[in-house]
Amino acid sequence: MRKVLTGYVVSFNRRYRRIGHLFQNRYKSILCQEDNYLLELVRYIHLNPLRAKLVGSINELNTYGYSGHSVLMGKKNAGWQNVNKVLGMFDRKVPLARQRYRGFVVKGIDIGRRPDLIDGGLIRSTGGWHAVRAYRKDKIHLKGDERILGDSDFVLQVLKAQDECMDRRFRLREQGYDIEKAIDRVSKMFSLSKQDILSPSRQKQRVIARSVLCFWAIRELGMSGTELSQIFGMGQSSVSRAVGRGEKLVKELNLTLIES
Repeated sequence: MRKVLTGYVVSFNRRYRRIGHLFQNRYKSILCQEDNYLLELVRYIHLNPLRAKLVGSINELNTYGYSGHSVLMGKKNAGWQNVNKVLGMFDRKVPLARQRYRGFVVKGIDIGRRPDLIDGGLIRSTGGWHAVRAYRKDKIHLKGDERILGDSDFVLQVLKAQDECMDRRFRLREQGYDIEKAIDRVSKMFSLSKQDILSPSRQKQRVIARSVLCFWAIRELGMSGTELSQIFGMGQSSVSRAVGRGEKLVKELNLTLIES
């Protein structure tokens, strides 16, 4: 997303001979607690064009081309958008699911701005500033994080998992595990030379080895996609796909970075 938005801003600024920022804030992704918040978040985001007066009514929103709402309503096509996930939360039959989804969105029109969905994680996790003040008055302290949308228990669970991941990365560094050691491990595991792994090739064994290495480098060692892009001489999107393949391979083949 960062690459897409940066490219668009550069192109836009050149076209209209302007400089500086185009978007108010940088792109950020939020981990969402599905059961409690997903539909609320979908509704809130899809009503943005109506709140911003880019469209004048729900009927115009149904066909608005720059929102996922029109795809959910079956008026526009976007092969990459997972409409079944959202519609399936309303009914198994698509026509009825769309009808109920539309009614759900309409009910949200009068709600207006939702600080609990867009502000800090603690505010979102408790249902807005009113709830936060009530908890503070009773001297109840809740955990929040701006990257997470969910109740306090969910936030704690996610942060605990993140802490465990960081602890593992620290232990790996203490044991001398870095990208070079990971390359050596993958090299022995797949009987390939370091050059075979790092050189661009679509040969199946090399692709598998490179995918496993990318997964371990990102998830276990905490390296960035930019760092791996430079090492492998490939784009960040290719690195991301390799990490996805590597995750599946590690599970299927029961592979471990640490030698037993």
